[in-house]
Amino acid sequence: MQVSEKSTPGLDRLVRWSVTLPALLFCLLLIESSVPSLAADDQAEETDHWAFQPLVVRPVPTVKDREWPQTAVDNYILAKLEASGLSPSARAGRRTLLRRVTFDLVGLPPTPGEIKAFLADRAPNAFSRVVDRLLASPRYGERWGRHWLDVARYADSNGFDENVAHGNAWRYRDYVVSAFNRDKPFDRFVIEQLAGDLLPFEGEAQQHDQLIATGFLSIGPKVLAETDQAKMRMDIIDEQLDTMGRAFLGLTLGCARCHDHKFDPIATADYYGLAGIFKSTLTMRKYIKVAEWHEHLLPSAEASELKAKFDAAVAAKKTGIASFTAEADKQAKKKLGEKPGARVPEKLETLYPAETKAKLKALRDELAALEKTGPNLPAAMGVTEDKVKDIAIHVRGNPLELGEVVARRTPLVLRGPRPLRFSKTESGRRELAGWLVDPRHPLTARVFVNRVWRWHFGRGLVRTTDNFGLLGEDPSHPQLLDWLAHRFVADGWSVKTLHRLIVTSSTYQQVTSAGERTLGRDPENHLYSRGRVRRLEAETVRDALLAASGQMDPTMRGTLLKLKNRAYFFDHTSKDLTTYDSRRRSLYLPVVRNNVFELFGLLDFPDPAVSTGDRSTTVVASQALMMLNSDFVMQAAAGLADRLLADPGDEDQRLERLYMIAFGREPTDRERESDREFLSVLVKAHSRDAAGQEIQRNAWGTLCHVVLAANEFIYLK
Repeated sequence: MQVSEKSTPGLDRLVRWSVTLPALLFCLLLIESSVPSLAADDQAEETDHWAFQPLVVRPVPTVKDREWPQTAVDNYILAKLEASGLSPSARAGRRTLLRRVTFDLVGLPPTPGEIKAFLADRAPNAFSRVVDRLLASPRYGERWGRHWLDVARYADSNGFDENVAHGNAWRYRDYVVSAFNRDKPFDRFVIEQLAGDLLPFEGEAQQHDQLIATGFLSIGPKVLAETDQAKMRMDIIDEQLDTMGRAFLGLTLGCARCHDHKFDPIATADYYGLAGIFKSTLTMRKYIKVAEWHEHLLPSAEASELKAKFDAAVAAKKTGIASFTAEADKQAKKKLGEKPGARVPEKLETLYPAETKAKLKALRDELAALEKTGPNLPAAMGVTEDKVKDIAIHVRGNPLELGEVVARRTPLVLRGPRPLRFSKTESGRRELAGWLVDPRHPLTARVFVNRVWRWHFGRGLVRTTDNFGLLGEDPSHPQLLDWLAHRFVADGWSVKTLHRLIVTSSTYQQVTSAGERTLGRDPENHLYSRGRVRRLEAETVRDALLAASGQMDPTMRGTLLKLKNRAYFFDHTSKDLTTYDSRRRSLYLPVVRNNVFELFGLLDFPDPAVSTGDRSTTVVASQALMMLNSDFVMQAAAGLADRLLADPGDEDQRLERLYMIAFGREPTDRERESDREFLSVLVKAHSRDAAGQEIQRNAWGTLCHVVLAANEFIYLK
């Protein structure tokens, strides 16, 4: 490396030191300390960032092609296309459209019967009726609940150092599914997750829902063996604050823990103003190693009955021990009386025979074990109130080096709602939640409608779905984003209404192909000049295989976790013994932090330790190998073959049904001919090792495997 003649002696020494690892670390520290935080003047300039401004709703654009728009969404898209000299692509075929919207809304393929019914319905509103049917299906909540669980970093285990079971996390998952199915207004959904324990309720069911909802703040990973309790508590607060910021605001608030945010105008004082809210919130019932999180007992008649039975069992054990001891004392005194002048010991137990002592110890051990286990009362992970206090800035994030105390507050840069006044008797979570869903808030509605858009189109109007800050991307259609956010609030924060608005648009219904002119001017489809080919997510691939094979168990709710609450996932062999052989929807399979189900991991399941609103999609050889060699895929193929062979019909009819189940369409003439020939070869090959019906089953099983392993099965056009 050459150094300029103008280099200073200090820089010369730094260059020479750079060959060593310690010097590299030293350089990184120098760089960190030399990067300035946003000064007041800089912050003033950055407050003009689009995301921090109130929603601005302008008149819906007028367009030249007045026939194409079906909803106002289309006017915004078409206006930009026309300004670029482009036209939208054609409408997708009915089969393609049905498959697309069915997977989008319920995460399952359309059945042959549903396809047939839609193709036969020529009414102008046929597609709208399909959308209404799908939104009314309980499978809708399972599909869209899973999307939110990505954002909420849901898992059935803690992860990190002590990977113990979140034995009651499933209640939060079921709450989310139910909320989407009931179309719970999103503003209420936000409030319950942050402050459900503080809200009034009417009836037991509502009380349970609100307590369970606060699991959002509790299910994150924690270092449960941390010996520094002050650090552990601040680490948990930081995780909660950062998740809240990403989920609802699209901001990386956690970056301001140690210094003013390097990029966004979020000061350290803003961070600790929010942190005071969560410091006034009780998340852990104890911090001593191994720390334990708080859980809400869910009051009910069932819980009261369980508690009464447990108390009766304990009382019976104690009565039995007392009776046994009294009889043993009687026998001991009797023996002692047979020895004139013998001294009566302080404890008669010392005179018991060895057999009696062993029996008494066993009875006491049983009582201790029973009391330690406690009654298995219905409970849910969640948070509650703690001592209310404002906290001091932790200089460079160090809880032992404190600066000025910051009153609880929200970031000053966000324009819209008025500054909050926090209660002196509550943590402030209720006020924070209300501030987030204030219709004047510049971010909450924008962030969520962008998430919904991303989950429908594979890319958000703001591509950085979890970051609306200065390092995030600007929206491709800012006026559409604001119009959607404003409409979302005006429609009562109804997520289902938002779905209808999007999927019934011409924009959503375009084909995925385009002409050379369009590809040349909009190569990355930023203008939404066509549809977008998308691969199914990991859970949807597995669910589609189960649906195709006819093996899906439709049971909803409850847990498949086999471990007790707080039990360890790994024993002394370091092997996770969790099984995934259930035929229920993938949503219900355990999510083990540090050891995600292998099939999910191969298909880009997100890290369940962090909030994720934009799953990555990779294309790697291991995915193709999984589809070819996985026992699960082979079992699905065999199940599909059995399903085809069980129905009456000839070879052609079975081929047609196979393609309808797998791809939502009929086979082409070329595919029919090729498949007939393939089956003929397979029958001859299997005839050496099997006979009769088994030959047919093996041959069709192999063909079904080929079809299920095809790209068309796991991609949406």
